[in-house]
Amino acid sequence: MHTHTTASDGLLTPTELVLKAYQRRLDGIAITDHDSIEGINEALIESIKIPGFLVIPGVEMGCSHKDEEVHILGYFLDCNNEKLKAILSTLRNSRWQRGVAILQELKNLGMELPVDEILEKSKKTDFIGRATIAREMHNRGYVKSIKEAFDKYLDVNKPAYVERFKFTVEETIDLIHISGGISVLAHPGILVNKEILAYCVEKGIMGIECYHSKHTKNDEKMLTSFAERNNLIITGGSDFHGDIDILGDHVTDIDNIPAFKERL
Repeated sequence: MHTHTTASDGLLTPTELVLKAYQRRLDGIAITDHDSIEGINEALIESIKIPGFLVIPGVEMGCSHKDEEVHILGYFLDCNNEKLKAILSTLRNSRWQRGVAILQELKNLGMELPVDEILEKSKKTDFIGRATIAREMHNRGYVKSIKEAFDKYLDVNKPAYVERFKFTVEETIDLIHISGGISVLAHPGILVNKEILAYCVEKGIMGIECYHSKHTKNDEKMLTSFAERNNLIITGGSDFHGDIDILGDHVTDIDNIPAFKERL
């Protein structure tokens, strides 16, 4: 229920991701690229070749609340919705500008990354994400891991962090609903300010990603309890990008979610 392709900062094409999920004996996947629905059609076309395999059109959108970045997943989107397409285009442009600025900051810090090569490669999808830059930092030996790249340089308040344009939580939830989608708060266990959960409920969020590759058992227990008290949909997703082979480690049984089952 939480995967990324080359349409944002994933390493597999939509076709490759569908085939990998099928090989893992999953019944389907949701494509949830960052601020992008560009990979969905390719995934849908590939899924038609596999009897019974389902692809849910989705997106992961970054927004902010009280200076903290919040990610919200949208499922079963109408990908032809003009307002959705226009806003996602604005967000991708902002990500591109931020990516260029981050590369300059890293250069100022003495890191000689192949900027022209990165930009040329990124033009294919019109997307530069921090994960893309982190991979290049790791490949060039400036950090020992992608996590270290974020922890030392790319996260908020770190030397190479650059702010980008974001919508509010309320605007993001409303956009997903206007586009016919179901809104789910992504990986809330990593939020510093847990009051954001209640705020999202107040603004109409429909579900919470209680199970995630970065959640602890305590996170899962707290989040499922919160979701049940607030009558929210409970989902799980690996947040698969291709760097770590975790596809299928955290899954959702669609049969247990009537709101999802009805839309299949």
